[in-house]
Amino acid sequence: MAATATGQPSSEVGLVIASGGTYAKKLKPKTSQYQPIPLKPITYLHGEPQVIWEQEEVNQMIVNENLEYAVIGKFSYGWPDIQDLRKLIPKQCELKGDCNIGLLSNQHILIKATLLEDYIDLLSKPVFYITQNNWSYPMRTLKWDPLFNPKAETTTMIAWISFPSLPPNCFGTNIAFSLAAAVGKPLQIDMATKNQLDQVVQE
Repeated sequence: MAATATGQPSSEVGLVIASGGTYAKKLKPKTSQYQPIPLKPITYLHGEPQVIWEQEEVNQMIVNENLEYAVIGKFSYGWPDIQDLRKLIPKQCELKGDCNIGLLSNQHILIKATLLEDYIDLLSKPVFYITQNNWSYPMRTLKWDPLFNPKAETTTMIAWISFPSLPPNCFGTNIAFSLAAAVGKPLQIDMATKNQLDQVVQE
């Protein structure tokens, strides 16, 4: 089993894997639809007010806010204006689908991609260099989740793995995903494996 820092698969059967995560829907193609979240009552614990949502409701919030393929961009050494980033990132990161970009903190932006392919590509590279006026701003990408804390580094990442000498009868998506589940949550199989050659991809 192997992983590459560049996000490119090895010459063997490979998968992209990401450890961690609290919801499976985030890793599937967008088939979920908007459903309103009911108004929740205020309850009290030791005199402190609280609102409680079930995990399924949290998952639906993610769908409703188009956060299924959300990625965090971290700028440690300054960045262009947010309006400029909204134009620069889709082009310079070679995104194929639409995306929405907003501010999270003084170092972080939230990139809401609409395609699984863009989500994987954004997380597969260790750093992007966003260039403006002959100056490059390094941007690291991190996997977003509802518990993201801008003051703490995430422990979740995306990685390519490979299964050497995997027999052709194991190249099917469900079979490859079952094998990769031992490492993390599967995302997708690469084109070589889909074409029954010698490679696979997953998260």
